[in-house]
Amino acid sequence: MLERFNRLNYSKGMRLTDTLEKAFNDQLTLELTASHVYRQLAIELDLLDLSGMAEWMRAQAAEEVDHANLFIAHLDNRDNRPQIGAVPAPEVKVTSALDAFRIALEHEEKVSASIRALRKLADEEGDLDSRPLLDSFVTEQIEEEDTVRTIIGRLEIVGEDGSGILRIDRELGGREQQ
Repeated sequence: MLERFNRLNYSKGMRLTDTLEKAFNDQLTLELTASHVYRQLAIELDLLDLSGMAEWMRAQAAEEVDHANLFIAHLDNRDNRPQIGAVPAPEVKVTSALDAFRIALEHEEKVSASIRALRKLADEEGDLDSRPLLDSFVTEQIEEEDTVRTIIGRLEIVGEDGSGILRIDRELGGREQQ
């Protein structure tokens, strides 16, 4: 315990600046917030009897926790202190699958903007060691937004057609957990 205390308080080598430490902690909190949003969207879709889409949202929620864990590990590996901030309860209610995926896209766009801002801040702070992690997240967010936009596009095509919605529900339920 004392060794860990000393490492956190006296090591200066690879540590993030205080500004970056706060920004990384804010990002890990946002990732956990995203997980909660996806979990609530899963609940909402289950209430609409769209279990495949709900399962897709649960997989997304788990992925967001994995992302938070990567930020925690990065902070810890750099001799900084990971600290989860306040994670608000999601205020999400949907009346259709399309509503749920529009909310998901809105949140992915928020996470993407935050990742890009964190990447820029790391550059401004001269932190080269964060680049691999942050660059991987920039790439991932492009893929995440594209995936959700594609689902939204397909839901818009089928409109209120129940058989089309159920076909998409079945396809999304077949997603493998990562």
